[in-house]
Amino acid sequence: MDRVPCPKCGYRNPPSASYCTLCQTIFGREGRPPRPPRPPGARRDFYTEQAANARRSWALVGAFVLLLASVGWAFGEFYGFGPAGVLTGLVFGSIGSLAAFYQGDRMVLAASGAREAAQADHPQLHNLVEEMCIASGLRKPRVYVIDSAAPNAFATGRDPDHAAVAVTRGLLDKLNREELQGVLAHEMSHVRNFDVRFATLVGILVGTVALLCDVFLRAPRAGSRRRLSGRGGGPVVLLALVLALVAPIASRIIQMAISRKRELLADATAVELTRNPLGLASALRKIAADPGVLEVANRATQHMYIVNPVKAFGMDSSALFSTHPPIEARVRILESMG
Repeated sequence: MDRVPCPKCGYRNPPSASYCTLCQTIFGREGRPPRPPRPPGARRDFYTEQAANARRSWALVGAFVLLLASVGWAFGEFYGFGPAGVLTGLVFGSIGSLAAFYQGDRMVLAASGAREAAQADHPQLHNLVEEMCIASGLRKPRVYVIDSAAPNAFATGRDPDHAAVAVTRGLLDKLNREELQGVLAHEMSHVRNFDVRFATLVGILVGTVALLCDVFLRAPRAGSRRRLSGRGGGPVVLLALVLALVAPIASRIIQMAISRKRELLADATAVELTRNPLGLASALRKIAADPGVLEVANRATQHMYIVNPVKAFGMDSSALFSTHPPIEARVRILESMG
């Protein structure tokens, strides 16, 4: 089925869609007057974008919890634990995630080869970070530079008091001041919106689902089989096997969907901080078009960067496993705000 591009953001929607599922622009029909405008107060600005993406992100987390509860229920039925299966998975899945929560920023910075940027060596970088701290009301994060010619940046830290912002040498060399300001505003927005903490919450859920499914696919005890055989165990075993196979894929899809929504939320918050959507839009275009390869990035850290450094997704990439929205869609949404 051929999809129809949105005239505002370019996202390809089903032909029957009456509005864009990415930017919510209402479509008119050829030969007919446009549909009635949205009610007052629904104008698309950065406040609307922030509220909409926050709601969608929490809705996706709700879907995650529902998926986890389903897997835990099947796990408990399969092994005769009942509801205790959910609690067992949560406990073991959370232990490793809590360690990553408190030490994850140091591990990511070390894996990325980031070194702390001295103010004397990078005065403009520190000046822009301080500007964004004033605009956002946050304390100044630690500032790092990655020795790579590929332009990119990321933020890490579990809260604003333990935050760090890292940029590549290529970003400092290839972007002008307004563009660099937009990128730093985006990263400071992740800190302000507690996106790293939010991602950790989702990571705990993903890990728990994976743990339950891994145990679930192991050979069951004979006693469990006997208990199930006397109470309609056949359908439960079948449901359990289906969930064990499908749940890890579904959890990964939900995780990537949340990542995309948080990127759009950070874009909108960056506009709130800078009042200059075109600076960030221009920066995104330059970063996406740059042929440089960020060698230190990998699939475990790709979701943290402002633009995916592992694979460049085009406008047709509404792929379920993509960590970022299409660059063209992000740029057109930002330009529509300008």
